[in-house]
Parts: sequence; C-alpha cells; structure tokens
Amino acid sequence: MAVATTLTFADRLAAEVQRKQSQIVVGLDPNPDLMPVELRGDIARFCCGIVDAVAPHAVAVKPQLAFFEALGSAGIAAFEQVCSYARRAGLLVIADGKRGDIGSTARAYAQALSGSTDTPAGPVAGLGADAFTANPLLGRDSLEPLIASGSGVFVLVRTSNPGAADVQDLELASGEALWERLARLVDELGGAGAGLADVGAVLGATRPEHLERARELMPRAVFLLPGVGAQGGRVEDLAPAFAPGRAAALVTASRAIVGAHREGGGDPAAAALAAAERLREAAWSLAS
Repeated sequence: MAVATTLTFADRLAAEVQRKQSQIVVGLDPNPDLMPVELRGDIARFCCGIVDAVAPHAVAVKPQLAFFEALGSAGIAAFEQVCSYARRAGLLVIADGKRGDIGSTARAYAQALSGSTDTPAGPVAGLGADAFTANPLLGRDSLEPLIASGSGVFVLVRTSNPGAADVQDLELASGEALWERLARLVDELGGAGAGLADVGAVLGATRPEHLERARELMPRAVFLLPGVGAQGGRVEDLAPAFAPGRAAALVTASRAIVGAHREGGGDPAAAALAAAERLREAAWSLAS
C-alpha cells in the first residue's frame, strides 16, 4: 500500500510554475492613495478584483500586511477574505509581514500567519498563508520556529530599497558582506537535498549584480525578486536567479500591475491582466 506524502511548499510551487508556465507573484498593496476612488472604502473588493484578473498568469499573490493592519480589525478580516479568495482561485499566498522574533513569539507569528494544530486553544486556522517573509537580524533562533511551521519562509537577504546598503552591504571580519552571511544562513536552514528548499531568499531586483553570487551561496533556495517596475528593476537582468530551473525564482511586482490603470486609464482589472501577462512572458523567456 502506498504511503501518502504531504507536498512541501517548494513542491507545490514548482508544480504551479510548470502548470501555469509562470513565475509571477503579484503584490497586493491596497494603498488607498493608489486605488480607484470608487474602491477606496473596500480594499477586499479591490484586491479580489485583482486576483480575478491575474489568476491565469500568476502563481501567487503577496498581500502586504501593513496596509491591512492599518485598518484595524476590519483590515484583518479583509486580509483573511483576500487570502481565502486567492487560494480558491488557485493562487499560492505569500504573506508579506517581515516577521522576526525569538522563541514563543516567533512560534506565535507562524501560528497567526499559517495556522497550527498545537496551541493552548487547540487547532487554529491562521490567516491562510502558504508562505511568509521573515527578518533574520535576530539570528538563527528567530527563524527556526517559523520554518518548523511547515510553511515556506522567504528570508530577507539583500532587499530592493536604497537604504539596504546601510546595513546589508557592511563588510564583516571574514571579508564577506553581511548579506552574504545571511545567504549562507538561508542555505544552512534549507537543509540538504536535491530539490528546491522551503527556505527561500528575498533579493531585490534593483541590484541584479548580486544574483550570480547569491545563487552560488544558495543553490537550492527560491529567490523572491521584488522591485521590478516602479522601483526600477528590469526583468531582463534577472536571468542568473533561474540557474537551477524555472521555479527557482519568482518575479514580484506590485504597483506595475495593481496600479497599471493609472498610466493607461480604463478598467483596473483589465489593465492588471495585461500587465501581468507581459511580465509573465518576459520572465518565462529568461529561464531554461
């Protein structure tokens, strides 16, 4: 009798990348200032409309928790609604909360984002995320409880913002940059094996010159590549990230897709659909 196995996050991601022939993650950043006037009071409706538009061309959405949390309990309810809606649409959900703490607090973060069967109150559903982002600056013991949840974890390694250089590029006594040490930690926590690991890395598409070195240090990690579009990152510069295969990197865009209607006008969903398809084609052509 065959023994049933549970697919890892990396397994599910790879299957979706192949099925949709896409490595696109759409960031859901419902900033009221960037939303159509008629939808500014209903971020769940806005985000679900984007989900409907991009579902054929994306493998995941990446809702930014801050914009939901800013609305208090109503925002958390909207976040749950959007996550559930996205999963029913066949999309993976990567919660962008950049959590980072130690011990019981780290475990609580993991429970809140992805759920748990082991809490004092019994099983909890959590917010329904398949994966989430994490801040590693508290060290290994801040990441281990997140990884133990069984969800995918994308660790901040070299981010896309200009200020990243203030800390992440600092040279250590070993001669390597801090971001390179973080990359080694990601590789260690990802464990041994032949396939992609459930522990991935956030690497800004705005600094593509780091990608080849990052791939040397993290051969099994899935790279989450924010910064394409509004932040200046270019898809055509990201080829080194895909060296292990098509599912080894995810190109994420937020404003370039969610805000596409602001440039050309017209229906937000139609504009997002067209922008997502263009980005999908460009990214798919890079990988072999």
